[in-house]
Amino acid sequence: MAEGVPLVDTVLSVRRMTVRFAGVVAVSDLSFSLHAGELLGIIGPNGAGKTSVLNCINGFYRPQAGQVFFLGRDITHLPPHARASTGIARTFQNIALYPHMTVLQNILSGRLVHMRSSLLGCGVYWGFGQREVLRHRQRVEEIIDFLEIEAYRDHRVAELPYGIQKKVELGRALAMEPRLLLLDEPMAGMTVDEKADMARYILELREVRGLSMILIEHDMGVVMDLCDRLLAMDYGRKIAEGPPKEVQQHPDVIRAYLGEEHGVAEEVAGGP
Repeated sequence: MAEGVPLVDTVLSVRRMTVRFAGVVAVSDLSFSLHAGELLGIIGPNGAGKTSVLNCINGFYRPQAGQVFFLGRDITHLPPHARASTGIARTFQNIALYPHMTVLQNILSGRLVHMRSSLLGCGVYWGFGQREVLRHRQRVEEIIDFLEIEAYRDHRVAELPYGIQKKVELGRALAMEPRLLLLDEPMAGMTVDEKADMARYILELREVRGLSMILIEHDMGVVMDLCDRLLAMDYGRKIAEGPPKEVQQHPDVIRAYLGEEHGVAEEVAGGP
């Protein structure tokens, strides 16, 4: 990778990132880039370091070595809230919503990074504060329509099925109007129909809205269908990177991620 500030069309650039927890190396000397409008999939077995990479990108973890550039800016030392303000949003492997708030309220919470009125100004609901609340509510309603969850808008999240909660979490991330969306297993635990819906939303975000995304997902069928490029990890290291079919057939990927059993290897390589 070239030295200096990344090119403008490079949305994200991770350079020689290393993350350690006591004696465990979660991420080891990892480098990769994400281009504008690209959907990059990160695959690997449990414990490969995939979520740790996302945690370093959005500021939950601070790497012991390496740098993270976003839109040409070094954000390695920015706290999570500052990174959110720059345009980085994410969903979580384990749902992290406000269970006793409604769908509308949860998605509206994603608009906090864009609110300019004081809490008092929004509370009295007058003048600029009133106009701002209406503007944010309109954006939230558009997201609710996009995710087809109008019937649940006034329901408390704790009362909703798991698949709907996953949609709400995506909605909250979209409410931030991100330039980069990090998706940590957005389809985990979903039914086949729910996965198809989620895949449709992700495709529209990429193809129609041009949103740059990084996706962690264990379902290889989903990964192969959705992603422009794959990065495969094992024990914190990058073992392969490139087009999905090329990475899928890489011997290190088959060995580390999917096992060496004859049947599994054939399935990954596209055999019968």
